[in-house]
Amino acid sequence: MTPLAALDYASVIVFAISGALAASRAQLDIVGFAFIACLTAVGGGTLRDVLLNRDSVFWIANPTYIVIACVVATVVFFTAHLFESRLKALMWADAIALPVAVVAGAGVAMTLGQPPVIVALMGVTTGCFGGLMRDVVCNEVPLILKQGEIYASAALAGAITMLLASYFEFPRTVYFTAGAFMTFALRSGSLIWGWSLPVYKSRPPRS
Repeated sequence: MTPLAALDYASVIVFAISGALAASRAQLDIVGFAFIACLTAVGGGTLRDVLLNRDSVFWIANPTYIVIACVVATVVFFTAHLFESRLKALMWADAIALPVAVVAGAGVAMTLGQPPVIVALMGVTTGCFGGLMRDVVCNEVPLILKQGEIYASAALAGAITMLLASYFEFPRTVYFTAGAFMTFALRSGSLIWGWSLPVYKSRPPRS
């Protein structure tokens, strides 16, 4: 198994957990759990592969990803009630999955020889769009659109960190780890200490 495939598996598992937890908050049935878990798990990677025009979308080339997401959804369906705060669990599952997905997305773009701007955008796309789809379908305000939320910005910082480390020709494991650490540090800091981005506030027109 290649490192990028391992990252895809890891992000699918954790994003499937976050999707299934969102389904539990929406009180869906087991089919709804599976649908939301799969949508969250493969949504960002699907968009990445379509935009990069890869030979085949990763989960179509290997349907095991979908099977894993469905198994995770089933497990969460029977265990979600054990979490004291499902929203808190959802936020942390998302925070853990985000850096893995960002590194996987940016890594695929690097492997295909894409320019730095595209590499950064593919990291953000892979990390953020599965959760965006999940929140829209569950009729919630997407995390990346909430006021001052450090989410997409954390993904972008992680992808840029990867690019800088690769520019200085560090080994792949080093720049993958650096990108994941940067993303997780910023996202977890926002959850623990309330870090946020400045928000624009309109002012009344001058008379």
